[in-house]
Amino acid sequence: MQVVVITGCSSGIGLETAYYLKARGIKVYPTARKEEDVQALISMGFEDVMKLDVTVEDEIASVIERVLSKEGKIDVWFNNAGYGQPGALEDICTEVLREQFETNVFGLHACTRQIIPVMRKQGYGKIIQHSSVLGLISLFGRGAYNASKYAIEGLTDTLRLELSDTKIYPVLLNTGPITSKFRENAMAKLCENVDIKHSVFAQKYEETLHAKKSSVPFNEGAEAVAKVVYGIVMAKKPKPRYYITKATVLLAFLKRMLSTSMLDKLLLKIG
Repeated sequence: MQVVVITGCSSGIGLETAYYLKARGIKVYPTARKEEDVQALISMGFEDVMKLDVTVEDEIASVIERVLSKEGKIDVWFNNAGYGQPGALEDICTEVLREQFETNVFGLHACTRQIIPVMRKQGYGKIIQHSSVLGLISLFGRGAYNASKYAIEGLTDTLRLELSDTKIYPVLLNTGPITSKFRENAMAKLCENVDIKHSVFAQKYEETLHAKKSSVPFNEGAEAVAKVVYGIVMAKKPKPRYYITKATVLLAFLKRMLSTSMLDKLLLKIG
């Protein structure tokens, strides 16, 4: 039986993936940052739930130790935890940018560093890194999030080279628009960390905050990601990268085909 650890399972992609894998006989260890989310997962029927704040090294070590003590192995580690900090770069103070990196990049790296020795010892493993379409292209007002996902791309591309002589496979997920609480949480971060009233982009922020919810082009449910993760879990040798949603496929193609100035014009219309 495959043993999978997933970070960031309080909602959205992490939660849906945990459900999807569990229903197909995978031994899933879902984790969440807050104790109330841990309890919520337990109430949903998950038995092996653990608290994990990926910015706390001791908690990462504790999760790994507990899983190994029960299972003797970890086949797949899914670095899913993360959030989006909106706001123009001139409105984002360095500390806020640092906080974005603490979870999305440094937390991911800390988990990756701790799981690699385990997988080296057992001789195999898969490390799934949750990037984004915004790790391939950039959108207006998403600078902090864009930068964090670009960093994940660089780290994972390098890691793939460093592990090329092993059976440990780093895998990138470039997800596009997925139904989740991501936007709701991002808007809360915008209000918390950006001085909207005194920004030159105040009107744009207000329009964003008060925009009516509408269907996003090429949006898909979280199950679209869960299906891909299941395929990776079951694959003998997964691909190094998976594009999820038509939006990702299209924008990745356009980045290769268009000049920088032409792509910028397109992205300004999207953003």
